[in-house]
Amino acid sequence: MSSTLDRVHKQLKAHPLALDAILAAGVLACMVAGSFVAPHQNDAVSWSIRTPAPLSLVLMALGAAALVFRRRAPLTVLALTGTVSLVESVTGDPRAPVAMSAVIALFTVASRTDRPTTWRVGLLTMTVLTGAAMLAGPLPWYAQENLGIFAWTGIGATAGDAVRSRRAFVQAIRERAEKAERTREEEARRRVAEERLRIARDLHDVVAHHIALVNVQAGVAAHVMDKRPDQAKEALAHVREASRSALNELRATVGLLRQSGDPEAPTEPAPGLARLDELVGTFRNAGLRVEVARTDHGTALPAAVDLAAYRVIQEALTNVQKHAGTEAKAEVSVVRVGPNVEITVLDNGPGEEDHPEDGGGHGLLGMRERVTALRGTLTTGPRYGGGFRVHAILPVKTRTAARHQPGEPV
Repeated sequence: MSSTLDRVHKQLKAHPLALDAILAAGVLACMVAGSFVAPHQNDAVSWSIRTPAPLSLVLMALGAAALVFRRRAPLTVLALTGTVSLVESVTGDPRAPVAMSAVIALFTVASRTDRPTTWRVGLLTMTVLTGAAMLAGPLPWYAQENLGIFAWTGIGATAGDAVRSRRAFVQAIRERAEKAERTREEEARRRVAEERLRIARDLHDVVAHHIALVNVQAGVAAHVMDKRPDQAKEALAHVREASRSALNELRATVGLLRQSGDPEAPTEPAPGLARLDELVGTFRNAGLRVEVARTDHGTALPAAVDLAAYRVIQEALTNVQKHAGTEAKAEVSVVRVGPNVEITVLDNGPGEEDHPEDGGGHGLLGMRERVTALRGTLTTGPRYGGGFRVHAILPVKTRTAARHQPGEPV
């Protein structure tokens, strides 16, 4: 039964003209029924049957017919129903309840317009209908029927204004909910874009580092293949190790793009300064002389800072390997200075001629974006007398880590 009623309600809501036609028929039935009853008040209230005048029946039919179009032209319908009510209040004796159509029309105007319009139109309707009934009607000015017109028109305007206010309140809540939903979606898209950019940086760093090592070792193997096959085998072993390491890191990084519900997908590629010796060893195996100096032992870095420090050193040494020549020497220092950790990578290569300048190349751009995202600073440029310098200052506590107590995971 309830499903049938819901289906009928949806169909009527989808066809407002049919709904208004049903309402108009109901109002007409009420007005006609009321026109056959005449109240009398002597010592007690009594009722009698009467016959309405033909003009009253015509006016009731006109007023009810106008209500069919109350949504399309509410002010026009109010004017028409107000006119027929005015005619009935002046000529009807006994009076028929034609004013009921005007009350419904006034309710519609109040519910579909603003409050100032409701006040103006409501006061005008109440004044005209009540004043005409008191001054020009066949009944005494103090008759209850005259006061009833004033009361019912006031109730119609007040009820319509209340419906309009509630509808506006519900609409405001709905708009706020939709705005909040759009904000959440935009924030989610922004976070996805940031995560994709971070993964792209990781992919660039991993590929550039390992491909540079593979290129160097492959060149060494090709150069000594005929005269020193043992050294060529050693170089090819380093190529194999570097390619395997590259595949592992690529698998871990690309694994972030899997579905979050996949239990086999890694949650975070987490190389950091704890793997610095391993990183430096790969460059030493490729023939690059690297010296490391660290005074940051015991410093716990947030995961983002630890990863950024590792990638800065990796990218800087990769650039040395590619641009500084076979006789280059690199120096790496990791120093804790107050609330920051400072990363410095120096080399004694040719400097300005062959090394990428500050701001050039995707490697330096990626380093700068990583450091800047953590509110750090990065300076790069040629050294006086030859070589190149990369210097990064990273805060030990990021905005995310600052919300956690010491010792808690970040």
